[in-house]
Amino acid sequence: MKNKVSVSFMLMGILFSMCLVLSNILAVKQFEILGFPSTAGLIIFPISYVINDCITEVWGFRKARLIIWIAFAINFLAILLFQVSVALPPAAHWGMQNSYASVLAQTPRIALASLLAFLVGSFLNAFVMSKMKILHKGKKFGQRAVASTIVGELADTFVFTTIGFLFVIPLNVVIQIIVVETVAKTLFEILVLPVTRRVVDFVKQTEETDVYDTDISYSVIKINEI
Repeated sequence: MKNKVSVSFMLMGILFSMCLVLSNILAVKQFEILGFPSTAGLIIFPISYVINDCITEVWGFRKARLIIWIAFAINFLAILLFQVSVALPPAAHWGMQNSYASVLAQTPRIALASLLAFLVGSFLNAFVMSKMKILHKGKKFGQRAVASTIVGELADTFVFTTIGFLFVIPLNVVIQIIVVETVAKTLFEILVLPVTRRVVDFVKQTEETDVYDTDISYSVIKINEI
């Protein structure tokens, strides 16, 4: 395995972080799918799980752990800067302060829900992906990609929705959001699976890398082990 950061790894890490930051902004808007409630973050957040699958499959849990924490730090900084920008006194001629704040001024509750949900869901996704690769001896990529997405997305949506919206919106709506978003994100994973598989095969060949996590610690805090 090459001991340098590849262009493919760098690009996936950047895209992963970008998807996370954008999903937090998009999630402010709620809409309906066939009459069921959801958030607009649905249109981009599933992509981060596809990237998570690719990174874990090719470079292993260590590199996935590194990227997850980097994305977390970027997201935390983005939320902090959003709050600072909202708090800045608006110019006298600028009449969009309330609209601007309604989109970017996340409450501490929503910010906490977003950060915790991301960590829980992303690490569970990478863990399941890594363990199943060893169990399947590198075969059945499709099965572990879908299984890891179900586990990760369900955990992510459950944590975010319950912490962010429980007792704020009706309980039945909270449950509907959890179910609808988990199903929709999993269907997205299945639909793009042929593309994901081709990307993974291409990166493995060009990078000459195919990591099996047989001798690592799955502790989420050991980011020094890369």
